[in-house]
Amino acid sequence: MSDLGLTHVALLAREIEQSVDFYRRFAGMEVVHRRIDATTEKSVVWLSDRTRPFVVVLIEADVVDHRLGGFAHLGVGCESTAEVDRRCALARAEGRACIGPIDGGEPVGYFALIADPDGHNLEVSHGQEVGLTVASKTTG
Repeated sequence: MSDLGLTHVALLAREIEQSVDFYRRFAGMEVVHRRIDATTEKSVVWLSDRTRPFVVVLIEADVVDHRLGGFAHLGVGCESTAEVDRRCALARAEGRACIGPIDGGEPVGYFALIADPDGHNLEVSHGQEVGLTVASKTTG
């Protein structure tokens, strides 16, 4: 079977294991592939939450000069507003940059932005209507 559609997003990471730990704890992701790139001799890790055929690719780099910052982010849905609150509290306890939580109403929901070890933003949310919106649209 061939992959079709959006399959991944790739981010540079200085300390792969710190980033793997961050995405495990804050995004519910796990390593599904790991290798050393033959050309660069740097680590490459694929992370997935196993809910769909999509991965976040972490590519080890000496310098991370482009970040998903400002309003740019990866977004993950949480089971409840309490889970969003828990992840924000954990982020703050670790000294991570965290904005929110904010109740954005429909269709945005309850969300917060948490910075990963390299400054890429991860949005954690509850009540966004992405799945409902996609399911309600007909092709054409």
